[in-house]
Amino acid sequence: MRVLAVQNFAGTGLGQVGAALDEAGAAVELVRADLGDALPGAPDGYDGLVVLGGGQNALADGESPWLPRLCALMRDFGDSGRSVLGICLGSQLLARAYGGHNIIGGASEFGWREVELTPEGAADPVLAALPASFRTFQWHDDTFILPRGAVRLAGNLSVHNQAFRVGRAAYGFQFHFEADRPMVEMWAETFAEWLAERQPGWSERHPLEAACFGPQADAAGLAIARGWVATMASSSSARASR
Repeated sequence: MRVLAVQNFAGTGLGQVGAALDEAGAAVELVRADLGDALPGAPDGYDGLVVLGGGQNALADGESPWLPRLCALMRDFGDSGRSVLGICLGSQLLARAYGGHNIIGGASEFGWREVELTPEGAADPVLAALPASFRTFQWHDDTFILPRGAVRLAGNLSVHNQAFRVGRAAYGFQFHFEADRPMVEMWAETFAEWLAERQPGWSERHPLEAACFGPQADAAGLAIARGWVATMASSSSARASR
């Protein structure tokens, strides 16, 4: 199993997705698009694609000129039946790739927040092991309108579209399910200056929220990661039988 992972911003990482990929014995090729690494021209040779988050918005082509090519690659993976996972910015790019409308600003969430599954989400194989509602880490300002034909899998009162699927296994998650407590701790240290300005009091709230909500969020995140990784086995089998 070979997976392409695209990093768009310093300080991000695979987190619990990486743990699930390690469990499955997957080989991961990391492309640091933010540092100028070239994206592959086609999905050939890969079983799945992971697109991570970032501080830029999904329409910031001037700031991040690789974004149009990345959107095209995400669609190439999805249309070929391969598994795709977009997290936060990655979910917004997946929506863009399939013709959804990106909404910049006005949808801010930060910290461990509750998300609820839709009936379609509860029946989805990637999310079926989760409770109907659960806490997960959020850090975003933007949102999107779903592409035509996408299946809405989760939402909450703040942001209607928290998770969706396009086709067989192209998944977008607005929330940071990959961010377990150690990753959130690392973000708190790495982005301390930014957080002090925009999330006053976070350094005091963080330990309390981590203790209260972190265990459930970590368990839910790992379940999602394992569920998505399992979709690649189905994808490989389907292509092999053609």
